[in-house]
Amino acid sequence: MRSRSTIKGYYKNPEKTAEEFVDDYWKSGDMGYMDPQGFIYIVDRKKDMIISGGFNIYATEVEAVINGHDAILMSAVVGIPHEEWGEAVHAEVMLREGMLLEEQELIDFVKNKLGRYKAPKSVSIVAQLPTSAVGKVLRRSVRDKYWKGSARQIS
Repeated sequence: MRSRSTIKGYYKNPEKTAEEFVDDYWKSGDMGYMDPQGFIYIVDRKKDMIISGGFNIYATEVEAVINGHDAILMSAVVGIPHEEWGEAVHAEVMLREGMLLEEQELIDFVKNKLGRYKAPKSVSIVAQLPTSAVGKVLRRSVRDKYWKGSARQIS
């Protein structure tokens, strides 16, 4: 993207600036599409897209469905190593206080809303998810623990 309001580079970080700016255009890492009327829709960050068995799965879309379940307080959806598919969809979730949930129940919930290939293949119920200072879930921190020690970031 390029506009008068777009940053010109990263403060005191010429390496990152060179990596993300090409011919005065900023490669933000956001992925989206434009509809026939010219409206632009952002669907996810490129680095958060999960490629499983040749399908592109947007973590944000899966999280939106998971977070719509009555028992869920918040979630993080990431791709984890899978020998056959490259990555498999995995969800870490925090439950609302006093709620109980079986992992398969949540998987089936997502399958019914989005289809089988976008549904998590595994779920971990956790006491806490890593968050930023403003409370945003740090999906990268969740993802990194599953890829630790791997030479590649996709199987």
